[in-house]
Amino acid sequence: MSLNMEEKSFEENMKELEKIVKELEEGKLNLDESVKKFEDGISLSKTCNKMLENAEKKISILLENDGEIEETNFED
Repeated sequence: MSLNMEEKSFEENMKELEKIVKELEEGKLNLDESVKKFEDGISLSKTCNKMLENAEKKISILLENDGEIEETNFED
C-alpha cells in the first residue's frame, strides 16, 4: 500500500479490500502472507468504517422551523 489508507478515497480503499479478500479466498498464499493480508484487510475495514462514520456526521439534517425547512449540519 503506497498511500496512507486515509489519503485514499473510500472507493479506492474498498477496491483494495476486495482485492485482499479475493487473494485470501484463492488460497494460494502461504501462512505468513495470509496473516499479513488479513491484518491489512482488518485495517482497511476499520478505515472504511471510520470514513463512513465521518460522512454520516457531515450529512445535513433537515429540521422544521416554523413551517420552513432549514438545513443544519450534524454536530457531535
